[in-house]
Amino acid sequence: MASAASRQPLTINELLIVIVISLASFMIGLDATIVNIALPTIAASFGVSAVTASWVLNAFFIVMVSLLLAASRIGDIKGYRNLFLAGFLIFMAGSAASGIAPDYSILILARIFQAVGAAVISAVGAVMVTSYLPSSVRGQALGIVAMFLMLGIALGPVTGGVLAGSFSWRYIFFVNVPIGIVAVLLGARVLPRLEPVSPQATLDIPGVALFLVALAFLIFGLTSFEKNNPLTGGATLVVSFIFWIAFWIRECRTPEPLINLSLFKNRAYSSQNICLMIVQMVMSGVMVIMPFYLEIIRGVTPDNAGLVLLSLPAGMILTSPISGKVSDVIGTKRPIIAGFGICLAAMLLLSTISADTGIGWIGMLLFLLGAGSGIAFSPLTSAIMGEASLKDRGATSGLMRVMSNLGSTLGVASVMCVAALVAGPKIAQVAAHLIPLEELVPAFDMAFLFCMLLEVAGIALMLTVKARSMVTAMERTTAA
Repeated sequence: MASAASRQPLTINELLIVIVISLASFMIGLDATIVNIALPTIAASFGVSAVTASWVLNAFFIVMVSLLLAASRIGDIKGYRNLFLAGFLIFMAGSAASGIAPDYSILILARIFQAVGAAVISAVGAVMVTSYLPSSVRGQALGIVAMFLMLGIALGPVTGGVLAGSFSWRYIFFVNVPIGIVAVLLGARVLPRLEPVSPQATLDIPGVALFLVALAFLIFGLTSFEKNNPLTGGATLVVSFIFWIAFWIRECRTPEPLINLSLFKNRAYSSQNICLMIVQMVMSGVMVIMPFYLEIIRGVTPDNAGLVLLSLPAGMILTSPISGKVSDVIGTKRPIIAGFGICLAAMLLLSTISADTGIGWIGMLLFLLGAGSGIAFSPLTSAIMGEASLKDRGATSGLMRVMSNLGSTLGVASVMCVAALVAGPKIAQVAAHLIPLEELVPAFDMAFLFCMLLEVAGIALMLTVKARSMVTAMERTTAA
């Protein structure tokens, strides 16, 4: 009976709700990658250095991730529908302000404002799926949302290159406005008006501030290590660690914390959150190191390298919705382990590439990695939400976004550090093409082996998780 119910398709209204939430994911994914390719143009336009221009990304990331948990809590207090629509309006306003910014400081302020909207629409998206849709279609709905996210990530570099090259870098921000208008108009029509989950709750503002400072120092420290400045990086990470401890103490003592730390007593909840972070670490690590291989070792042009890298998100786009639907029927554990197993095989094969490996073969391996990531990703998000009680779903949705974004940051930093240990810090420098190829290839192989070990860790963690069907998990959390 449950199996038959779990196979039911989305109704028209349910599909429209998923589309609205998916447009938010698409915009977040697009914005995550569309800006990168225009940074040199932005730097030249305002006469700032490349390092200074990078804060167009850093400022956005720090603010967005720091406010994810706060946005989730506000959604619990005020309701998700109106907050979600307001987040879209803020994001559109920030995008438009970024596009017309007359100087660099105004651009940074506009990006910070844009990040506030991004935090809102990103944080409450997953919890809206679980709140507005029945458990029998939750997996496929989350799969569609993940597909749109990866579609935005995949189209970002291509779209940004075309807009910045043919028109102006300002259009990479303007492109968000029409998408946002469609989402707001459609959302105002189809999103249900539900009572807030916790209308009497309060927001832990000191906790938000501690999280923001801790994350800012973490990113600055990791950036210092990438620039081969270990003294500054180490000292900054120590400061970051102190603030993380302060944040943890605050969360333990405040009556209404941003994160319900008791949730982490649930081994399945903790393990699956770590697995979500591992998925992002591997994908981000490969996406940052592979262009070095393609352009330095193989001599591929940047535009063609971008096309090769599209194989990874393409694999995820194709498998995410299918995996989500399958997990509605058979449960989440088996698809997650299967996805990690496919990723492990892809990373093992990538660790054997040489200076003569065919580009087509590399593209196939990247597609395989993306496919495995997609197979694991949708069931993971569904399983994590299924472990949370109704009152904790908002915080869990925000926490998943935090874990995902932290995974991206840690993946880039750790993979580059592994490669630098083997080939030296020059691998991250413009002059890296001066290093003999025989010295560089082992660096890539070791970086991919490191990613393979992360996949092994993911499988090991999932083996400790008790299998549970989606319907049973939802019944349990609803009862709670």
